[in-house]
Amino acid sequence: MNYDVTVIGGGPGGLAAAIEAKRAGASVLLIEREASLGGMLKQCVHDGFGLQRFGERLAGPEYAERFIRLFRSLDIDCITLGFVTSVERTEEGYELAVVTRAGIQTVDTKTIVLATGCRERTGKQVSIHGTRPSGVITAGAAQHYVNLMGVMPARRAVILGSGDIGLIMARRMTLEGAKVEAVCEIMPYSGGLKRNIVQCLDDFGIPLYLSTTVSEI
Repeated sequence: MNYDVTVIGGGPGGLAAAIEAKRAGASVLLIEREASLGGMLKQCVHDGFGLQRFGERLAGPEYAERFIRLFRSLDIDCITLGFVTSVERTEEGYELAVVTRAGIQTVDTKTIVLATGCRERTGKQVSIHGTRPSGVITAGAAQHYVNLMGVMPARRAVILGSGDIGLIMARRMTLEGAKVEAVCEIMPYSGGLKRNIVQCLDDFGIPLYLSTTVSEI
């Protein structure tokens, strides 16, 4: 397989890059490690996306679907459940080894766009100490469990950090029947939007403790 542009990652950034490259006349391949496109947007079931681009409030999956439909309408080649295991420089560009359900495939491309997004750090990476680290998960992992897998990670929880995802998950877990005891923020102010503090904490009586952290678990 030979392409002008190969995009690695099928989230919002990867979809946008592939669409624009195709519109510019390039032959394009997109490789996504998961079974479906959309990236993190698939698990963001809250609304608020699309206000600037589409002029309406959309949930994450609805917002992603707009781009997925456009992506498919342009007949862009796509590999899902594919993993790039090596990249080698060649005279013409790059040679990629891609592990897929059909085996290992070789892709020759002139340009690579890395749109692999980011991952939350694990408990060990942020130096969480204590005897029960197995009970500590990231907000993104909790979001994946609840919104995609339909599994409650806990019935009682404390959330460390008051960024928007932490605030949104405090509300989400409460709506699913969990008891969120508190949201603790090390800074003297919240990192989340004011509307999320009101809608996700105040409306459900969840306390927010500022200038507070957890020293031991």
